[in-house]
Amino acid sequence: MRLPFLSFLFFGITITLSAQYQNSFKVTWIEPGSGGILPEFDAFDSFEGTLGVLNGSGPVNTDGHPFFTPLGTNGRACVNCHQPAWGMSVSATGLLDRWHATDGKDPVFAAFDGSNCPNLPQDKESSHSLLLKRGLFRIPLPWPPRNVDGSLKPVEFTIEVVRDPTGCNTSREYGLKSAQPTVSVYRRPRPVANLKYVVSGGTPVVLKTGTLADVDPETGKPVAMNLMSDAREPTLKTQAVNAILGHEQGRVSPTRQQLDKIIEFESQVYVAQAAHIFGGALAAKDGPPGLGPAALRDHKAGVLGDNDYDPVFGVFDSWKKAGKDADYYRASVARGADIFMFRQFWLRDAAHINSIGLGNPVKRTCATCHNAQMTGQDLSAGWVDVGTTNYPNWTEPATWAESSELPVFKITCARDADPHPYLGRVIYSTDPGRALISGRCADVGSIVMQQWRGLAARAPYFANGSAKTLREVVDFYDRRFDMKLRDEEKEDLINFLGAL
Repeated sequence: MRLPFLSFLFFGITITLSAQYQNSFKVTWIEPGSGGILPEFDAFDSFEGTLGVLNGSGPVNTDGHPFFTPLGTNGRACVNCHQPAWGMSVSATGLLDRWHATDGKDPVFAAFDGSNCPNLPQDKESSHSLLLKRGLFRIPLPWPPRNVDGSLKPVEFTIEVVRDPTGCNTSREYGLKSAQPTVSVYRRPRPVANLKYVVSGGTPVVLKTGTLADVDPETGKPVAMNLMSDAREPTLKTQAVNAILGHEQGRVSPTRQQLDKIIEFESQVYVAQAAHIFGGALAAKDGPPGLGPAALRDHKAGVLGDNDYDPVFGVFDSWKKAGKDADYYRASVARGADIFMFRQFWLRDAAHINSIGLGNPVKRTCATCHNAQMTGQDLSAGWVDVGTTNYPNWTEPATWAESSELPVFKITCARDADPHPYLGRVIYSTDPGRALISGRCADVGSIVMQQWRGLAARAPYFANGSAKTLREVVDFYDRRFDMKLRDEEKEDLINFLGAL
Protein backbone atom coordinates (compact mmCIF):
# COMPACT_ATOMS: atom_id res chain seq x y z
CA MET A 1 0.00 0.00 0.00
CA ARG A 2 1.52 3.29 -1.13
CA LEU A 3 -0.70 6.30 -0.63
CA PRO A 4 0.02 9.79 -2.00
CA PHE A 5 0.93 12.56 0.41
CA LEU A 6 -2.52 14.17 0.21
CA SER A 7 -4.15 10.94 1.33
CA PHE A 8 -1.77 10.90 4.25
CA LEU A 9 -3.11 14.29 5.35
CA PHE A 10 -6.72 13.47 4.59
CA PHE A 11 -6.78 10.36 6.76
CA GLY A 12 -5.16 12.26 9.61
CA ILE A 13 -2.35 9.75 10.11
CA THR A 14 0.45 11.16 12.23
CA ILE A 15 3.97 9.78 12.17
CA THR A 16 6.15 10.89 15.07
CA LEU A 17 9.77 11.30 14.03
CA SER A 18 12.81 11.42 16.26
CA ALA A 19 14.06 14.84 17.38
CA GLN A 20 16.63 15.17 14.60
CA TYR A 21 13.85 15.14 11.96
CA GLN A 22 11.33 17.41 13.69
CA ASN A 23 12.24 20.56 11.74
CA SER A 24 13.23 18.87 8.52
CA PHE A 25 10.36 19.89 6.27
CA LYS A 26 11.98 22.77 4.42
CA VAL A 27 13.56 23.44 1.07
CA THR A 28 16.74 25.50 0.98
CA TRP A 29 18.58 26.73 -2.08
CA ILE A 30 22.18 27.66 -1.29
CA GLU A 31 23.38 30.62 -3.34
CA PRO A 32 27.07 30.87 -4.26
CA GLY A 33 29.01 33.11 -1.92
CA SER A 34 26.17 33.37 0.61
CA GLY A 35 28.29 31.99 3.46
CA GLY A 36 26.95 30.13 6.46
CA ILE A 37 27.55 26.84 8.19
CA LEU A 38 26.36 23.47 6.94
CA PRO A 39 25.49 21.41 10.01
CA GLU A 40 26.87 17.94 10.52
CA PHE A 41 23.40 16.59 9.77
CA ASP A 42 20.59 18.31 7.91
CA ALA A 43 17.29 17.04 6.55
CA PHE A 44 15.04 18.21 3.72
CA ASP A 45 11.55 17.47 2.55
CA SER A 46 11.41 15.03 -0.35
CA PHE A 47 8.53 13.38 -2.19
CA GLU A 48 8.70 10.29 0.03
CA GLY A 49 9.41 12.04 3.33
CA THR A 50 12.80 13.31 4.47
CA LEU A 51 16.21 13.30 2.83
CA GLY A 52 19.22 13.16 5.14
CA VAL A 53 22.51 14.93 4.34
CA LEU A 54 25.45 14.05 6.59
CA ASN A 55 28.81 15.81 6.64
CA GLY A 56 31.06 13.08 7.93
CA SER A 57 33.80 15.48 9.03
CA GLY A 58 31.39 17.69 11.01
CA PRO A 59 29.95 21.16 10.28
CA VAL A 60 31.28 22.86 7.14
CA ASN A 61 31.94 26.59 6.90
CA THR A 62 30.94 27.63 3.37
CA ASP A 63 32.31 31.18 3.62
CA GLY A 64 35.02 31.41 0.97
CA HIS A 65 34.90 27.65 0.40
CA PRO A 66 35.66 26.91 -3.29
CA PHE A 67 32.75 24.46 -3.61
CA PHE A 68 30.38 27.29 -2.65
CA THR A 69 32.26 30.22 -4.24
CA PRO A 70 32.17 31.22 -7.95
CA LEU A 71 35.55 30.49 -9.51
CA GLY A 72 34.59 31.33 -13.08
CA THR A 73 32.90 34.15 -14.98
CA ASN A 74 29.19 33.27 -14.97
CA GLY A 75 28.45 33.48 -11.23
CA ARG A 76 28.16 29.75 -10.73
CA ALA A 77 29.76 27.61 -8.06
CA CYS A 78 29.71 23.82 -7.74
CA VAL A 79 26.74 24.13 -5.38
CA ASN A 80 24.48 25.56 -8.08
CA CYS A 81 24.12 22.12 -9.65
CA HIS A 82 24.72 20.10 -6.48
CA GLN A 83 22.26 21.33 -3.88
CA PRO A 84 21.94 19.52 -0.52
CA ALA A 85 18.14 19.81 -0.61
CA TRP A 86 18.07 17.86 -3.85
CA GLY A 87 20.40 15.05 -2.86
CA MET A 88 23.57 16.97 -3.86
CA SER A 89 22.17 17.13 -7.38
CA VAL A 90 19.13 19.00 -8.73
CA SER A 91 15.51 18.14 -9.45
CA ALA A 92 13.34 19.44 -12.26
CA THR A 93 10.81 20.67 -9.69
CA GLY A 94 13.48 22.55 -7.76
CA LEU A 95 14.85 24.14 -10.92
CA LEU A 96 11.41 25.29 -12.06
CA ASP A 97 10.78 26.82 -8.63
CA ARG A 98 14.16 28.54 -8.85
CA TRP A 99 13.35 29.90 -12.31
CA HIS A 100 10.17 31.54 -11.03
CA ALA A 101 11.83 32.80 -7.83
CA THR A 102 14.65 34.53 -9.73
CA ASP A 103 12.88 35.30 -13.01
CA GLY A 104 15.38 33.00 -14.69
CA LYS A 105 18.38 34.96 -13.43
CA ASP A 106 19.98 32.35 -11.17
CA PRO A 107 23.45 31.37 -12.46
CA VAL A 108 22.26 27.75 -12.73
CA PHE A 109 20.50 28.91 -15.92
CA ALA A 110 23.72 30.24 -17.48
CA ALA A 111 23.46 30.30 -21.27
CA PHE A 112 26.53 28.12 -21.83
CA ASP A 113 24.92 24.86 -20.66
CA GLY A 114 21.86 25.83 -18.60
CA SER A 115 19.94 26.55 -21.78
CA ASN A 116 19.20 24.36 -24.78
CA CYS A 117 21.78 26.37 -26.73
CA PRO A 118 23.69 29.56 -25.89
CA ASN A 119 22.40 31.37 -28.99
CA LEU A 120 18.74 31.21 -27.92
CA PRO A 121 16.91 34.12 -26.21
CA GLN A 122 17.85 33.47 -22.61
CA ASP A 123 14.86 35.18 -20.97
CA LYS A 124 12.40 32.58 -22.28
CA GLU A 125 11.48 29.39 -20.43
CA SER A 126 11.36 27.58 -23.76
CA SER A 127 15.09 28.19 -24.20
CA HIS A 128 15.72 26.25 -20.99
CA SER A 129 13.03 23.58 -21.49
CA LEU A 130 15.34 20.57 -21.16
CA LEU A 131 16.65 21.85 -17.84
CA LEU A 132 13.27 22.88 -16.46
CA LYS A 133 11.37 19.76 -17.58
CA ARG A 134 14.03 17.07 -17.30
CA GLY A 135 16.87 18.57 -15.25
CA LEU A 136 19.22 18.25 -18.24
CA PHE A 137 22.30 20.37 -18.78
CA ARG A 138 23.93 20.71 -22.19
CA ILE A 139 27.18 18.73 -22.35
CA PRO A 140 29.28 20.02 -25.28
CA LEU A 141 31.83 17.39 -26.29
CA PRO A 142 34.57 18.00 -28.87
CA TRP A 143 34.41 15.83 -31.97
CA PRO A 144 36.36 13.78 -32.71
CA PRO A 145 37.47 12.91 -29.16
CA ARG A 146 41.04 13.47 -28.06
CA ASN A 147 43.55 11.69 -25.88
CA VAL A 148 44.96 13.29 -22.74
CA ASP A 149 47.92 14.59 -24.74
CA GLY A 150 45.61 16.32 -27.22
CA SER A 151 46.06 13.85 -30.07
CA LEU A 152 42.99 12.59 -31.91
CA LYS A 153 41.55 9.25 -30.91
CA PRO A 154 40.81 6.69 -33.61
CA VAL A 155 37.07 6.69 -34.31
CA GLU A 156 35.11 3.73 -35.68
CA PHE A 157 32.04 5.61 -36.92
CA THR A 158 30.70 8.76 -38.49
CA ILE A 159 28.03 10.87 -36.85
CA GLU A 160 25.26 12.85 -38.55
CA VAL A 161 22.58 15.08 -37.05
CA VAL A 162 19.14 13.74 -37.99
CA ARG A 163 16.99 15.88 -35.70
CA ASP A 164 18.05 19.02 -33.87
CA PRO A 165 15.19 20.59 -31.87
CA THR A 166 17.57 22.77 -29.81
CA GLY A 167 19.46 24.01 -32.88
CA CYS A 168 22.81 23.52 -31.19
CA ASN A 169 24.16 20.56 -33.15
CA THR A 170 23.56 22.29 -36.49
CA SER A 171 24.60 25.73 -35.24
CA ARG A 172 27.41 27.38 -37.21
CA GLU A 173 28.92 28.52 -33.91
CA TYR A 174 28.32 25.54 -31.61
CA GLY A 175 27.54 22.59 -33.85
CA LEU A 176 29.12 19.58 -35.45
CA LYS A 177 30.29 21.59 -38.47
CA SER A 178 31.45 24.67 -36.58
CA ALA A 179 35.04 25.89 -36.39
CA GLN A 180 35.42 23.75 -33.26
CA PRO A 181 33.26 20.70 -34.08
CA THR A 182 31.09 19.87 -31.08
CA VAL A 183 28.40 17.32 -30.24
CA SER A 184 25.85 18.60 -27.71
CA VAL A 185 24.10 16.00 -25.58
CA TYR A 186 21.85 16.66 -22.60
CA ARG A 187 22.30 14.90 -19.26
CA ARG A 188 21.37 14.97 -15.58
CA PRO A 189 24.07 16.02 -13.07
CA ARG A 190 25.23 13.16 -10.85
CA PRO A 191 25.04 13.49 -7.05
CA VAL A 192 28.15 14.77 -5.30
CA ALA A 193 27.66 12.38 -2.40
CA ASN A 194 28.70 8.91 -1.25
CA LEU A 195 31.71 9.31 -3.52
CA LYS A 196 34.00 6.92 -1.66
CA TYR A 197 31.84 4.20 -3.19
CA VAL A 198 31.70 5.75 -6.65
CA VAL A 199 35.48 6.08 -7.06
CA SER A 200 36.45 2.82 -5.34
CA GLY A 201 37.94 -0.05 -7.26
CA GLY A 202 39.64 0.12 -10.60
CA THR A 203 41.24 -2.72 -12.55
CA PRO A 204 43.86 -2.52 -15.31
CA VAL A 205 41.38 -3.90 -17.85
CA VAL A 206 37.69 -3.00 -18.11
CA LEU A 207 35.90 -6.33 -17.70
CA LYS A 208 32.95 -5.35 -19.90
CA THR A 209 35.00 -4.33 -22.93
CA GLY A 210 38.44 -5.89 -22.61
CA THR A 211 40.00 -2.43 -23.08
CA LEU A 212 42.56 -0.78 -20.83
CA ALA A 213 41.08 1.28 -18.00
CA ASP A 214 41.82 4.96 -17.66
CA VAL A 215 44.44 5.88 -15.09
CA ASP A 216 44.88 8.62 -12.53
CA PRO A 217 47.17 11.10 -14.31
CA GLU A 218 49.02 11.77 -11.03
CA THR A 219 49.55 8.21 -9.80
CA GLY A 220 49.27 6.15 -12.97
CA LYS A 221 46.93 3.71 -11.19
CA PRO A 222 43.75 2.45 -12.91
CA VAL A 223 40.52 4.16 -11.86
CA ALA A 224 36.96 2.87 -11.42
CA MET A 225 35.51 4.85 -14.36
CA ASN A 226 32.10 5.19 -12.66
CA LEU A 227 32.22 8.93 -11.97
CA MET A 228 30.51 10.40 -15.04
CA SER A 229 27.71 9.29 -17.38
CA ASP A 230 30.32 8.58 -20.07
CA ALA A 231 33.30 7.84 -17.77
CA ARG A 232 35.23 10.71 -19.34
CA GLU A 233 36.75 11.99 -16.06
CA PRO A 234 39.16 9.63 -14.29
CA THR A 235 39.31 11.40 -10.90
CA LEU A 236 37.56 13.91 -8.70
CA LYS A 237 40.40 16.32 -9.39
CA THR A 238 40.13 16.23 -13.17
CA GLN A 239 36.35 16.48 -12.88
CA ALA A 240 36.61 19.58 -10.65
CA VAL A 241 39.12 21.28 -12.95
CA ASN A 242 37.03 20.72 -16.08
CA ALA A 243 33.78 21.64 -14.33
CA ILE A 244 35.25 24.98 -13.28
CA LEU A 245 36.72 25.68 -16.72
CA GLY A 246 33.53 24.44 -18.40
CA HIS A 247 30.34 24.76 -16.34
CA GLU A 248 31.64 27.83 -14.45
CA GLN A 249 33.40 29.20 -17.56
CA GLY A 250 36.58 29.81 -15.63
CA ARG A 251 39.48 31.54 -17.34
CA VAL A 252 42.16 29.98 -15.16
CA SER A 253 42.46 26.59 -13.53
CA PRO A 254 41.72 26.38 -9.81
CA THR A 255 44.67 26.31 -7.46
CA ARG A 256 45.85 23.12 -5.80
CA GLN A 257 44.56 24.44 -2.48
CA GLN A 258 41.11 25.10 -3.96
CA LEU A 259 41.02 21.63 -5.52
CA ASP A 260 42.03 20.00 -2.25
CA LYS A 261 39.21 21.83 -0.43
CA ILE A 262 36.65 20.84 -3.06
CA ILE A 263 37.66 17.18 -3.04
CA GLU A 264 37.85 17.10 0.75
CA PHE A 265 34.27 18.37 0.97
CA GLU A 266 32.93 16.09 -1.76
CA SER A 267 34.53 13.03 -0.20
CA GLN A 268 32.82 13.41 3.16
CA VAL A 269 29.20 14.11 2.13
CA TYR A 270 26.71 11.24 2.54
CA VAL A 271 23.13 11.34 1.29
CA ALA A 272 20.26 8.91 1.78
CA GLN A 273 16.57 8.88 2.58
CA ALA A 274 16.25 9.40 6.33
CA ALA A 275 12.52 9.17 7.07
CA HIS A 276 9.28 8.30 5.32
CA ILE A 277 5.86 9.90 5.70
CA PHE A 278 4.40 6.53 6.68
CA GLY A 279 7.42 4.54 7.82
CA GLY A 280 8.96 7.14 10.14
CA ALA A 281 12.72 7.18 10.74
CA LEU A 282 14.38 4.62 8.47
CA ALA A 283 17.73 4.23 10.21
CA ALA A 284 16.33 2.61 13.34
CA LYS A 285 18.50 0.35 15.51
CA ASP A 286 16.24 -2.63 14.87
CA GLY A 287 15.83 -1.86 11.17
CA PRO A 288 17.78 -2.69 8.00
CA PRO A 289 21.44 -1.78 8.60
CA GLY A 290 22.00 -0.18 5.20
CA LEU A 291 19.46 2.65 5.44
CA GLY A 292 20.19 6.29 6.29
CA PRO A 293 23.28 8.42 5.55
CA ALA A 294 25.24 7.30 8.65
CA ALA A 295 25.30 3.76 7.30
CA LEU A 296 26.97 5.05 4.15
CA ARG A 297 29.55 6.89 6.20
CA ASP A 298 30.39 3.81 8.25
CA HIS A 299 30.35 1.06 5.63
CA LYS A 300 33.34 -0.18 3.65
CA ALA A 301 33.46 0.71 -0.04
CA GLY A 302 34.19 -1.71 -2.86
CA VAL A 303 32.16 -4.69 -1.57
CA LEU A 304 30.21 -6.96 -3.91
CA GLY A 305 26.59 -7.44 -2.86
CA ASP A 306 25.31 -9.79 -5.55
CA ASN A 307 24.80 -12.72 -3.19
CA ASP A 308 22.31 -14.18 -0.72
CA TYR A 309 24.23 -13.68 2.49
CA ASP A 310 25.43 -10.06 2.20
CA PRO A 311 22.98 -8.21 -0.11
CA VAL A 312 23.58 -4.91 -1.90
CA PHE A 313 21.56 -2.82 0.56
CA GLY A 314 21.71 -5.14 3.54
CA VAL A 315 19.13 -7.45 5.08
CA PHE A 316 15.50 -6.32 5.48
CA ASP A 317 14.22 -9.33 7.44
CA SER A 318 13.32 -7.25 10.51
CA TRP A 319 10.71 -5.38 8.43
CA LYS A 320 8.93 -8.45 7.06
CA LYS A 321 5.72 -8.00 9.00
CA ALA A 322 2.53 -5.97 8.72
CA GLY A 323 0.49 -4.31 11.41
CA LYS A 324 0.47 -0.58 12.08
CA ASP A 325 0.70 1.89 9.20
CA ALA A 326 4.47 2.18 9.59
CA ASP A 327 4.85 -1.60 9.70
CA TYR A 328 2.78 -2.01 6.55
CA TYR A 329 5.06 0.36 4.68
CA ARG A 330 8.18 -1.31 6.03
CA ALA A 331 6.92 -4.75 5.03
CA SER A 332 6.39 -3.43 1.51
CA VAL A 333 9.97 -2.10 1.41
CA ALA A 334 11.26 -5.49 2.56
CA ARG A 335 9.33 -7.26 -0.20
CA GLY A 336 10.74 -4.76 -2.69
CA ALA A 337 14.26 -5.49 -1.46
CA ASP A 338 13.65 -9.19 -2.09
CA ILE A 339 12.42 -8.47 -5.62
CA PHE A 340 15.55 -6.43 -6.30
CA MET A 341 17.90 -9.08 -4.92
CA PHE A 342 16.24 -12.39 -5.82
CA ARG A 343 13.53 -12.02 -8.50
CA GLN A 344 14.97 -13.64 -11.63
CA PHE A 345 14.11 -12.60 -15.17
CA TRP A 346 15.67 -12.87 -18.61
CA LEU A 347 18.27 -10.22 -19.39
CA ARG A 348 18.57 -9.90 -23.15
CA ASP A 349 20.10 -7.71 -25.87
CA ALA A 350 21.86 -5.32 -23.50
CA ALA A 351 25.31 -4.28 -24.68
CA HIS A 352 28.10 -4.86 -22.13
CA ILE A 353 25.80 -7.13 -20.11
CA ASN A 354 24.78 -9.93 -22.46
CA SER A 355 27.74 -9.32 -24.77
CA ILE A 356 30.48 -10.13 -22.23
CA GLY A 357 30.08 -13.89 -22.14
CA LEU A 358 27.16 -14.29 -19.74
CA GLY A 359 24.88 -15.45 -22.54
CA ASN A 360 21.94 -13.90 -24.39
CA PRO A 361 19.47 -14.24 -22.84
CA VAL A 362 20.66 -14.96 -19.34
CA LYS A 363 18.52 -15.37 -16.22
CA ARG A 364 19.63 -12.99 -13.49
CA THR A 365 18.30 -10.35 -11.03
CA CYS A 366 18.50 -6.56 -10.70
CA ALA A 367 21.45 -7.06 -8.35
CA THR A 368 23.47 -8.78 -11.08
CA CYS A 369 24.30 -5.39 -12.58
CA HIS A 370 23.52 -3.10 -9.63
CA ASN A 371 25.89 -5.05 -7.42
CA ALA A 372 27.99 -2.52 -5.47
CA GLN A 373 27.04 -2.57 -1.80
CA MET A 374 25.33 0.55 -0.46
CA THR A 375 24.98 2.41 -3.80
CA GLY A 376 23.67 -0.09 -6.36
CA GLN A 377 26.18 0.90 -9.02
CA ASP A 378 28.43 -1.70 -10.67
CA LEU A 379 31.77 -2.53 -9.09
CA SER A 380 33.15 -2.91 -12.59
CA ALA A 381 33.26 0.12 -14.89
CA GLY A 382 29.55 0.34 -15.45
CA TRP A 383 28.63 1.63 -18.91
CA VAL A 384 25.86 -0.44 -20.50
CA ASP A 385 23.17 0.04 -23.14
CA VAL A 386 19.79 -1.04 -21.82
CA GLY A 387 17.83 1.02 -24.35
CA THR A 388 17.33 4.45 -22.78
CA THR A 389 18.99 6.42 -25.61
CA ASN A 390 19.20 4.24 -28.73
CA TYR A 391 16.40 3.46 -31.18
CA PRO A 392 14.40 1.31 -31.16
CA ASN A 393 14.09 2.27 -27.52
CA TRP A 394 12.00 0.92 -24.68
CA THR A 395 10.38 4.12 -23.48
CA GLU A 396 6.62 4.33 -23.00
CA PRO A 397 4.75 5.24 -26.20
CA ALA A 398 3.46 8.29 -24.30
CA THR A 399 7.00 9.58 -23.92
CA TRP A 400 8.04 9.23 -27.55
CA ALA A 401 6.62 12.68 -28.28
CA GLU A 402 8.58 14.12 -25.36
CA SER A 403 11.72 12.52 -26.75
CA SER A 404 11.34 14.84 -29.73
CA GLU A 405 12.85 17.51 -27.46
CA LEU A 406 16.18 15.67 -27.70
CA PRO A 407 18.52 15.58 -30.70
CA VAL A 408 18.82 12.42 -32.76
CA PHE A 409 22.11 11.30 -34.29
CA LYS A 410 22.74 8.72 -37.00
CA ILE A 411 25.81 6.63 -36.23
CA THR A 412 27.32 4.71 -39.13
CA CYS A 413 30.03 2.26 -38.09
CA ALA A 414 33.00 1.38 -40.25
CA ARG A 415 33.00 -2.03 -41.94
CA ASP A 416 36.18 -3.09 -40.18
CA ALA A 417 34.91 -2.10 -36.70
CA ASP A 418 33.16 -4.38 -34.22
CA PRO A 419 29.48 -3.41 -34.59
CA HIS A 420 27.07 -2.68 -31.80
CA PRO A 421 26.33 -6.23 -30.61
CA TYR A 422 22.55 -5.93 -31.03
CA LEU A 423 21.89 -2.92 -33.28
CA GLY A 424 24.45 -3.47 -36.02
CA ARG A 425 26.36 -0.79 -37.92
CA VAL A 426 23.71 1.92 -38.35
CA ILE A 427 22.31 3.21 -35.06
CA TYR A 428 20.01 6.11 -34.24
CA SER A 429 20.58 7.62 -30.82
CA THR A 430 19.60 10.63 -28.73
CA ASP A 431 22.91 10.29 -26.87
CA PRO A 432 25.75 8.03 -28.10
CA GLY A 433 27.07 8.00 -24.52
CA ARG A 434 30.46 6.39 -23.93
CA ALA A 435 31.08 6.17 -27.70
CA LEU A 436 31.58 9.95 -27.84
CA ILE A 437 34.61 9.43 -25.61
CA SER A 438 35.93 6.03 -26.73
CA GLY A 439 35.16 6.34 -30.44
CA ARG A 440 34.03 2.68 -30.39
CA CYS A 441 30.95 1.54 -32.30
CA ALA A 442 30.18 -1.12 -29.68
CA ASP A 443 29.83 1.62 -27.03
CA VAL A 444 27.09 3.61 -28.79
CA GLY A 445 24.30 4.37 -26.34
CA SER A 446 26.13 2.98 -23.32
CA ILE A 447 25.71 5.05 -20.15
CA VAL A 448 27.41 4.51 -16.79
CA MET A 449 25.02 3.24 -14.10
CA GLN A 450 24.10 5.75 -11.40
CA GLN A 451 24.01 5.28 -7.65
CA TRP A 452 20.61 4.71 -6.10
CA ARG A 453 20.76 6.73 -2.87
CA GLY A 454 18.50 9.74 -2.26
CA LEU A 455 16.40 8.94 -5.33
CA ALA A 456 13.19 10.44 -3.94
CA ALA A 457 14.74 13.91 -3.80
CA ARG A 458 16.11 14.21 -7.34
CA ALA A 459 13.58 13.24 -10.00
CA PRO A 460 13.54 12.76 -12.96
CA TYR A 461 15.60 9.64 -13.61
CA PHE A 462 18.01 8.13 -16.14
CA ALA A 463 20.78 10.23 -17.63
CA ASN A 464 18.32 11.86 -20.04
CA GLY A 465 15.53 12.44 -17.50
CA SER A 466 13.15 10.20 -19.46
CA ALA A 467 11.50 8.72 -16.34
CA LYS A 468 9.59 11.35 -14.38
CA THR A 469 8.87 9.12 -11.39
CA LEU A 470 10.12 5.96 -9.73
CA ARG A 471 7.01 4.25 -11.11
CA GLU A 472 8.23 5.04 -14.62
CA VAL A 473 11.66 3.63 -13.75
CA VAL A 474 10.10 0.36 -12.58
CA ASP A 475 7.76 0.24 -15.57
CA PHE A 476 10.72 0.72 -17.91
CA TYR A 477 12.63 -2.27 -16.55
CA ASP A 478 9.49 -4.41 -16.34
CA ARG A 479 8.81 -3.70 -20.01
CA ARG A 480 12.43 -3.84 -21.16
CA PHE A 481 13.18 -7.26 -19.66
CA ASP A 482 9.64 -8.67 -19.49
CA MET A 483 9.87 -9.09 -15.72
CA LYS A 484 6.11 -9.74 -15.48
CA LEU A 485 5.75 -7.77 -12.26
CA ARG A 486 2.28 -7.59 -10.73
CA ASP A 487 1.00 -4.15 -9.71
CA GLU A 488 1.56 -4.88 -6.03
CA GLU A 489 5.12 -6.00 -6.76
CA LYS A 490 5.76 -2.76 -8.62
CA GLU A 491 4.52 -0.83 -5.61
CA ASP A 492 6.82 -2.79 -3.32
CA LEU A 493 9.79 -2.11 -5.58
CA ILE A 494 8.92 1.60 -5.75
CA ASN A 495 8.71 1.79 -1.96
CA PHE A 496 12.08 0.07 -1.70
CA LEU A 497 13.72 2.51 -4.10
CA GLY A 498 12.13 5.45 -2.27
CA ALA A 499 13.61 4.26 1.05
CA LEU A 500 17.18 4.39 -0.24
